[in-house]
Amino acid sequence: AAWAIKWDGSWKFEVTEGGFRNDAGGLALVFAVEPTKVLAFGNGGSATDAQRIAGLFAGPPVGLAVAARCLVDDPAVLTALSNDVGFDLVFSRQLIAHGSSRDTALGLSTSGDSANLLHAFEEARRRGLLTIAVVGGGGGRCATSPDVDHCLVVRSGSVHSIQEVQAEVVLDLWTRVQRCLGVSP
Repeated sequence: AAWAIKWDGSWKFEVTEGGFRNDAGGLALVFAVEPTKVLAFGNGGSATDAQRIAGLFAGPPVGLAVAARCLVDDPAVLTALSNDVGFDLVFSRQLIAHGSSRDTALGLSTSGDSANLLHAFEEARRRGLLTIAVVGGGGGRCATSPDVDHCLVVRSGSVHSIQEVQAEVVLDLWTRVQRCLGVSP
């Protein structure tokens, strides 16, 4: 499926079906040069997408590995945090433990309204991480959050379509990062 990124001048992106109208190369360059680690997270199907993304960056089929961690990988941590401090803080608490100012917080959501993602982005902003949201629908609160540096919105009402395009967006971003690192995957 083809998709496009339209830059609106504020480092917020809109992803729609169709051909390229603008290039996200600047985002990939920031992503490749700045972070030391990618911290990926999401809920439900987006959680499995976050696992795949962390695996792609940390153990690429070709190219250079980029340190990455999926914040949904440890069920003991997820259940302890959910039980002890609440599910809304399950990702932000892990960012406190694992994130540093040169890292990237990469959150995925089909709605853009998940409270735990918004809390995570707020914490990431406080700690100086680069924040990227890949969301669907109308972008939800992530699209207007001052705590999100880059918001890529897949304009669709279909969860399946959103997740398919999100996978392509992240794969394209990974490819661009590899190119910025001097590798041609």
